[in-house]
Amino acid sequence: MKEYMITVVETNNPAILKFDTNHFITKNNNYEFKNIDEAKNSPLAQQLFYLPFVKTVYISGNFIALERYDIVAWEDVKDEVAQQLVEYLNAGEPVVLEEENLKTVPITIYAELTPNPAVMKFVANKKIVARIFEFKNIDETASSELAKQLFHFPFVKEVFFDENYISITKYDMADWNEITLELREFIRAFLAEGKEVVSADITTATKTTETPKVQGQHENLDDTSKQIVDILEEYVKPAVASDGGNILFKSYEKESKTVNVILQGACSGCPSSTFTLKNGIETMLKNMMGDKVREVVALNG
Repeated sequence: MKEYMITVVETNNPAILKFDTNHFITKNNNYEFKNIDEAKNSPLAQQLFYLPFVKTVYISGNFIALERYDIVAWEDVKDEVAQQLVEYLNAGEPVVLEEENLKTVPITIYAELTPNPAVMKFVANKKIVARIFEFKNIDETASSELAKQLFHFPFVKEVFFDENYISITKYDMADWNEITLELREFIRAFLAEGKEVVSADITTATKTTETPKVQGQHENLDDTSKQIVDILEEYVKPAVASDGGNILFKSYEKESKTVNVILQGACSGCPSSTFTLKNGIETMLKNMMGDKVREVVALNG
C-alpha cells in the first residue's frame, strides 16, 4: 500500500496554498470545486469544505490546492490541514470518483518554436509531470507510455518532459511544417484520455539527472558550488525552461575555476547554446561570483 506524504508549497497568491503529494491522486485530471454542492463526486473535497476557512478546492494529479477566506492566516492552520490530508490519503479513502461524468478541464496543446531549430515545444494547459524526465531513445521509456509511443514516429529523435510541456527533438529529414499538427493532436488525445504520462510509481527515471539541490544533496556541496546552484536555479533555469530546455549543475573545479553543466531538452545540441552559455550564463556567474568562476562548460554540447 502506498504511503502518502505532503509537502506544503506557497504560491504567488497568498490566499492559495498547495499541498503536494508524493504519489498521483487523480488520473491526470484537474478539478475545481467552489462549494460543497459542486464537490458531490469528491469525498475529499467535501470533507475539506467542513473547514470554515476553505473557499475553493483544487485537485490535480499530484497536489491539492486550497483557497482560504480571510478569517484565518495559512501560517496558523497549514500544519493541521497537511496532517488531515496525510491521514485521509493513507486511510485509502477516495479522492475523486473519476468514473463519474465529472466536469474536468479540457486539454489544449499549443506548439511553440524554440531557439533550437531541431526542437519544438508542445505546451499543455495543465501540469503533466511532477519533475523533469529525459528520454534519448525508446529503450529508456519503460517508465513512460507517452514517450514510448512518441518514438514510434520515425522522425522523433529525443523526448523531454517538464511540468507542463513536452520538447521533441526531430531528425533532420523531417520538416516541422509537415509534422507539428500530427504530433500536437497525438499528445492532446493521449492526455485527454487521462492516461499517465509517466508511471506514478516511478521515483527515478532512466537517464534522468537532477540538480544536487533537487536531490536533497545541496548541503553536501562546498560553499562555491552551493552559490552556483542557487544562481542557476533562480536566474537561469526559468529562462531556459521558457525555451523548452533545462540546465543542470554537474560539478565545480576549484583549481581551474570551471563550472561543468549538462544541457537538456531544447538546449542540448542547440546551435545558439554555446553563445548563451558563454555570453549569458558564464558572464552572469562571473559578475555575481567574481574571480571564483573563469569558465562554464557544457559536458554534452
